[in-house]
Formats: sequence, structure tokens, C-alpha cells
Amino acid sequence: MTSLRNTSPRVAAAILAFALIGGCSSTSGNDATSGGDIQGKALAECLSGQTIAVGSTLNISTTVAPITSIVANVAGGLAQITGIVPEGTNSHTFEPSPSVAATLVDTDVIFANGLVLEEPTKELADSNLPKSAALCELGTAVLPVDDYIYDFSFPKDGGKPNPHLWTDPKLAIKYVALIRDVLVKMDPANAASYTANASAYTNKLDELDAAVTTASATLPPEDRRLLTYHDAYAYFAVDYGWVIVGAIQPSDFDEPTAREVGDLITQVKSSKVKAIFGSEVFPSAVLKQIGRETGVTYVDVLRDDDLLGEPGDADHSFLGLMQFDYVTMIEALGGDATAIGNLDITDVAPDNAKYPQ
Repeated sequence: MTSLRNTSPRVAAAILAFALIGGCSSTSGNDATSGGDIQGKALAECLSGQTIAVGSTLNISTTVAPITSIVANVAGGLAQITGIVPEGTNSHTFEPSPSVAATLVDTDVIFANGLVLEEPTKELADSNLPKSAALCELGTAVLPVDDYIYDFSFPKDGGKPNPHLWTDPKLAIKYVALIRDVLVKMDPANAASYTANASAYTNKLDELDAAVTTASATLPPEDRRLLTYHDAYAYFAVDYGWVIVGAIQPSDFDEPTAREVGDLITQVKSSKVKAIFGSEVFPSAVLKQIGRETGVTYVDVLRDDDLLGEPGDADHSFLGLMQFDYVTMIEALGGDATAIGNLDITDVAPDNAKYPQ
């Protein structure tokens, strides 16, 4: 890669996002003011909901669609599950409508991602959840503060770590285990079913984990590099030996300036990435221009929290989403994604959740 001495600081940060990630101390992000055990507090909150009466049905609310899908697989048809964040919405800026409050007042537990992703929804929940309910921020509860990743789209001085844990199968497995524990505590009459569902779903995620490892190995290390518009794969990259070359979307969600685009074009040519990846939710004329002017393949169909198809479709699931994204990435970069494409992505339990569109 060429020198960055003549590149604007913001663009240099974009191209060297991975180099700037590093370890993150407990003096930023969720821990900025209290300095306390953020992970431990979040875990305690997840398990704070009261046990429902025998014969009652758990009322569960969820935020982004991947979490809704995971919860539905663990809960099966034993709970009523209502998603809050519409699919195809920018979850980072989503403001729930007042009507969501009516859902929350009847909620026993709300599963959110956390890591400062859904603050407006969290504020509404704080005002409307029953005292007996739990607000479970899964990512905050499973990830130690020292493992938070900060990058160009999520700079450390902004206080918001990268929240996209669910795109990493290894971390999704931790979500499943915590969801299981919460449901078993709140609805012990159905503990055996929740435990069996979680075990079966974890087996599928283990298979996804192994397939991603196998497919990644078909790419030489120098090709396991991602230049994306929105950095939704930072934790995945750490766990599977990839490098995030850059994320073009600034933390304020503005487009890069014309000069910055020119600098990015120069850097893309120098870095010799084989493909650049846009987002289904964040369409970018900038990436399209960069692809056109560098001759690099531009793929604009990745999605991180918008499931495929429509509710009820076979591939409208978290597993379907992960299969699609990683097949798309690896094939565009010249690898063999057969191991991922051959996975059985069938849900392990009925998904009767409500997905707002």
C-alpha cells in the first residue's frame, strides 16, 4: 500500500481502519462514565426478569431482525415474539414510534443487541417496560469491554463501539446460550424445549463456523481483505483471519467529500483488493464510482440486519442471511464457498415472530 502522508486524516483512517482498531480499554464507550463492570451489569439485567405463571406465554420483544430470528429458533412456538426495528431500516438511527410503547408495556423481556446500537428503543423501554420485565442487551452481556472494537465508522472518541457481533458465528453462539438461559429462568415449565432448541441451533452455528473457516482457507491471506461501505464485519474478521482494509461510511453517516473519494480511489488501486462491498441498506454512489474508476468488482448486496426475502420464506432467517453474505464475499474475492452454500439453513423450530417491514 502506498504512503498515507498525503492522504486526508479521515480517509487514512478509513483505509487503515483495521490497524487503528487495537485493544479497547474500559474508559470509553459504555464504560465512559461509570468505570464499572459493564458486562456483568448487562448480564445481571438479562437475568433479572421475573418468572411467569405456569400456563402463561412469554411476551418477547426484539430489536433487529437477526436477533428476532435467533430468539425465535430458541423459543420455538412457545412465546409471542414481536420485532421492533423494521427490516431495511438503518438500525443506528432508528427512532421507534410511540406505538411501540404499547408493545413494551406487555413485554416480559426485550432482547436488544446493545453496545449503544438501539439507544432510542432502550430509552422507550426504560419508560414503558413493566418492573417485572428484563431488558437484555445481548452484545453488552457477552462481550468483555476490552474486546470492544472501534474503527472508522465507530471511532473510540465517539463512545460507540462497533455493535455488529451477530455477523460473527462464534459470537452468535454466545447470543444463543444467553437467550436460552433467560427463557429457562423466566419460563421454567418449558425449560426442556428451550434447551433442546438452543442445542440444535448451536449445532447449526457450529457447522456455519466450520464452513466459514473452510471457505476462508480457499482464499490466500492477501485476498481475505474487506473494503466495505459500512463496517459490519469487524468481529468476524478478527475471529476468521480476515483484515478490514477500510469502511468508507464516516461515523456521522455523511458521504466522503470529492477529495476524499479521489484519495480512496488511489488507495484502492494501490491495495489491489479484488472486490469492494456495498450494503443493501446503505446504497452508496461513492463505492459504485470507486469500483468503476478502479476496475474493481463492486458488489452492492451485502446486508447485516435485513433478512432475505419476506417473513415466512425459507431463507428469511439469520442462518440464511449469514449464508448469503459469506458466499457472496468469498466468491467475489475468488474463493470457493461451497462449504457454506451446502449448509442446511432450515430453522430448528417454528418462527412465528412478527417482523415489521
